[in-house]
Amino acid sequence: MIKSFSHLRVASEYSISHGLITIDQLIDQAVKNNMPSVALTDHLNMFGLVKFFLKAEKNGIKPISGSSIKVLFEGDDFASELLCLAKNNNGHKNLMKILSQSHNNTDFSSPIIKFDELCSFKKDIKVISGGKSSHIFDLLKRGRIEDASHKIDLFQSVFKEDFVLEIQKTNRADELDYISHVLPLASEKGIPVIATNDVIFSNREDYETHETKVCINTGKTLNDPNREKKFSNEQFFKSQEEMLELFKDNEEFLSNTAEIAKQCNVSFDSKGYFLPEYPVPKDHDFNSFLKDLSTNNLSEMIKDFDKEKKELYEKRLNYELTQISSMGFSSYFLIVYDFIKWSKNNEVPVGPGRGSGAGSLVAYALGITALDPIEHDLLFERFLNPERISMPDFDIDFCTEKRDSVIDYVSSKYGSDAVSQIVTFGTMAARAVVKDVTRALGKPYGLGERISKMIPFVPGMTLDRAIKEQPIFKQTIKNDPEVSEVLDLAFKLEGIARNVGKHAGGIVIAPGSLSDFCPTYLDRQSSALMTQYDKDDVEKIGLVKFDFLGLRTLTVIDWATKSINNFLSEKSEPLIDLASIKLNDSKVFELLASGNTMAVFQ
Repeated sequence: MIKSFSHLRVASEYSISHGLITIDQLIDQAVKNNMPSVALTDHLNMFGLVKFFLKAEKNGIKPISGSSIKVLFEGDDFASELLCLAKNNNGHKNLMKILSQSHNNTDFSSPIIKFDELCSFKKDIKVISGGKSSHIFDLLKRGRIEDASHKIDLFQSVFKEDFVLEIQKTNRADELDYISHVLPLASEKGIPVIATNDVIFSNREDYETHETKVCINTGKTLNDPNREKKFSNEQFFKSQEEMLELFKDNEEFLSNTAEIAKQCNVSFDSKGYFLPEYPVPKDHDFNSFLKDLSTNNLSEMIKDFDKEKKELYEKRLNYELTQISSMGFSSYFLIVYDFIKWSKNNEVPVGPGRGSGAGSLVAYALGITALDPIEHDLLFERFLNPERISMPDFDIDFCTEKRDSVIDYVSSKYGSDAVSQIVTFGTMAARAVVKDVTRALGKPYGLGERISKMIPFVPGMTLDRAIKEQPIFKQTIKNDPEVSEVLDLAFKLEGIARNVGKHAGGIVIAPGSLSDFCPTYLDRQSSALMTQYDKDDVEKIGLVKFDFLGLRTLTVIDWATKSINNFLSEKSEPLIDLASIKLNDSKVFELLASGNTMAVFQ
């Protein structure tokens, strides 16, 4: 009798094309079923891994880091799948590199890693073959037993005792034939066999919801007789008892699975920050160089002040420098100072500063902001507070047209493999999900339009809120069976990840190769390199986000200034200097008071 079982193959909602189970549902199921551990093995990504680890550890479940990848052998026409699990932190780092390499292989239309590349990152990784899309399954279902045997020998020779075979019993095509062929081969070669359930949704009754999501992503309809049905209603999060019943004739497979789970031990240390090292002169460290720069710059700014006022500014500067130094953020200020200085020297319009960062005199002295915080009575503690240590976050606006040149500069300075934009995830929002479900159910387009128009077009709107706020919507659901059918499924899919996007302004700069800290994702349409963790998760693992926001207002101001100055130059009149424009111009206040503020940002 096995003591415990852990699911080692689970694809969550972040396996965009086919996963449905959420991180919360996954951990709740593990807790409910008294599982000591569970793996997250999303397809070609680790999008949800940080959330998964934090949620699992909070609930006393051991999280297992993994992913299913696509591997291409030399001479093969197509890539097949391998399941990879990290045995320890080094294995986790290697798995992140495998995923990053897969996404960076632009010779292929989708993320694929060549087998020889995989071999260079094999240390401390459990490699499992036998899933529906694997090399071994494909060969055995076609009766190519000798070829499968040779492939198993190759895997075994490379990965040694870290190579394992898996079987599944999910009532899908060719499973039984595969099992009848693979078990003799595994026995002959002394390779452990594990049992997985290829989990993609939480409960058996979620199958229809899952199929609807698949149809939404593939553009098919549920009632299409020609639709390929790759999944079964057995791919839910089965309990230990259900797995034991399923494999009662081969309990050793479950024992092997439990043993593999015990061997996988990855920990996340989310304490501290990983800042790139700003290059300072030899006779300085970060703190001394920041102090030198800001003190010299401020001295020039306040040279005409009286003694008392000078002392006020110097005291504030020294206080801020002490706090910045004690929190370990001097390098952060120097990095921001550097790319803003480069921008201004290369005619890239930069905003004067907004948000709490404008309360820093150090930032003002360095030219990061253009507002004097003492003159405007702004508090430094709103930006950095020694009683609540958190990463500083300057919101920096750049001209939309030239923003990319600043990112290119940062990439060249710190290394292209250390700089990346940040991923975001589009979810199935209220108005969109009813249209998607209507289409997947094969119902008329007009029905989806009619339902969606009853949902207010308001940011953050949910189906629940729409029902409460729109009596006609609630009544229509009650009286119209078609609308009710659509809403039943829409409720289950609302909020589920639908697509991958790019954060509007966030940039990560790592102290070395980014794939040492998190896997990267390459958007093949835009060629944009992104972290696989979203902005919150990037910060939770200690990476630092810099906001490079593209602001069209700055672009328009730049155009206008150049046009005006060209005109003034022709007339030999003094040119406009934006920095010298007074902030108490009465005409500006009259314009604002009139309400004629269309396109004025903030």
